[in-house]
Amino acid sequence: MNAEYKELAIQGLWKNNPGLVQLLGLCPLLAVTATVTNALGLGLATLLVLIGSNVTVSLVREWVPKEIRIPVFVLIIAAFVTVIQLLMNAYTYGIYQSLGIFLPLIVTNCAIIGRAEAYASKNPVKQAAFDGLMMGLGFALVLIVLGAIREVLGQGTLFDGAELLLGEWASVLRVEVLHLDNKFLLAILPPGAFIAMGFLIAVKNYIDEKQKEKQKLQQSQEEPSTIERVRVNFD
Repeated sequence: MNAEYKELAIQGLWKNNPGLVQLLGLCPLLAVTATVTNALGLGLATLLVLIGSNVTVSLVREWVPKEIRIPVFVLIIAAFVTVIQLLMNAYTYGIYQSLGIFLPLIVTNCAIIGRAEAYASKNPVKQAAFDGLMMGLGFALVLIVLGAIREVLGQGTLFDGAELLLGEWASVLRVEVLHLDNKFLLAILPPGAFIAMGFLIAVKNYIDEKQKEKQKLQQSQEEPSTIERVRVNFD
């Protein structure tokens, strides 16, 4: 069981990351990650929806006919998105306005529907919940890293507007990393998100290649060396 949870964590955070490997949910990922605050808000919303939908799908999987499973899954996801949307509208109205249409669009996020179909509908509740947690964390981490890169390059700050998500006390979290007289629009606009995302994927692929080379080297060193015997013919 521990090995299964470990594998789920590795798959969600690295090997099968929704943002870096599966390349799912790129529309909101590229559109709203101009700041860390926006990225964190969308990441938390997606994480909660993933956990809730995975648990619910796992609970009802025995009673849902195969022919209508996808509409049922979408209905479950839409219900959780509506709950999160109403909560954010009530308690974090600033970030709710900032995320705009991309908050209800979580319903159509292929990463959430994919996990409901591929894993939650075939596994018990505990594993489904943990899978949703790891996939959501993996997606949120990509959002936050991308948001940090774009915010630093675009306006030279980190956690700008954090009070919109966390309350008035969070205004002290704002850090000015670079002093920029004018904003770097390429980093703030969607083309900058595509470029930054490409670099993130390239870094991940580079790390994976280095790990494969290291594993091959270790395997070659562990293999026993064979000694060839030479036959001498005196004829």
